[in-house]
Order: sequence, then C-alpha cells, then structure tokens
Amino acid sequence: MNVTEETILKLERFIRKVAQKFPAADEPTTMTDIHLSLSQDTGELLAFDDNDDEITRCVVNEWIDSKEPDFYDGAAETMRSVISRLHDSVDNMCILKPYSFVLENDEREHVSELYLVDSDIKIIGGDLMKGLDDDLDKFLADLMK
Repeated sequence: MNVTEETILKLERFIRKVAQKFPAADEPTTMTDIHLSLSQDTGELLAFDDNDDEITRCVVNEWIDSKEPDFYDGAAETMRSVISRLHDSVDNMCILKPYSFVLENDEREHVSELYLVDSDIKIIGGDLMKGLDDDLDKFLADLMK
C-alpha cells in the first residue's frame, strides 16, 4: 500500500490526539486498551477505549472506497509505522500497563495487534499471540498422557 505524506501527517495528528487524552502522570489510574476502528468504505478511523467511549476520529481520504484485497494489512503496517515513530508519546500515556493499540474493522472485529506497551517491553508487530492455540493444544495433549 502506497501512502502519501498527507496521510502520514493525518495519522500522526490522530495518534497525538489519542495520547493527549491520556497525558503523562506519576501514577496512571486508567485501565484500557486503545481500539482503532477503520472503515474501508468511508476511510473513517475512530479511536475508542474499552468502554466504547470515542476518543477521536478522522477520515483518511486516500483510504475511501479502497478496493485493495489486503487493505487492512497495509493499513496495519502504516499505523504501526506511525505509532512507532511517536513511541515517546504513546509509551508514556497515563494508562496502566500493559496496554495495546488494536486495529478493528468497521464492524469492530479484531484485525491486528498494532502495538503493545508493558513496563519494560514494547512490541510492534502482527499477531502477538501467533501459534498460541497450537502451543496450548500440544501442552494439553502432553498433560493428558
């Protein structure tokens, strides 16, 4: 997915608005993840907390009516890049750790883990739990023997 500088700037502004809603403090009191809901039809990107309270929104003109079959994969890659570039703001949000940024489609179905912040680690990447089901199945099979 090719992304214009205008889109990158719009996404950076969007992530900064999310971070501004949770300014750094000595003792975080909020416990939530950040859910980013993206519509392939309208290009609308919304941020929600765990209580479905809207944090901010924007429209990415470049993504309106996108027909790319791997649209969400490309959008996730772009969002990861933007979030990692703004890691100083994102890592110091006044949210109890661990917390993560999660990409969802317009029906609020999970698409991808974008960024996970814990006390000592930050994980940027795709599926954070990839292979977990297989590992658990193997563990249970070994346990049942």
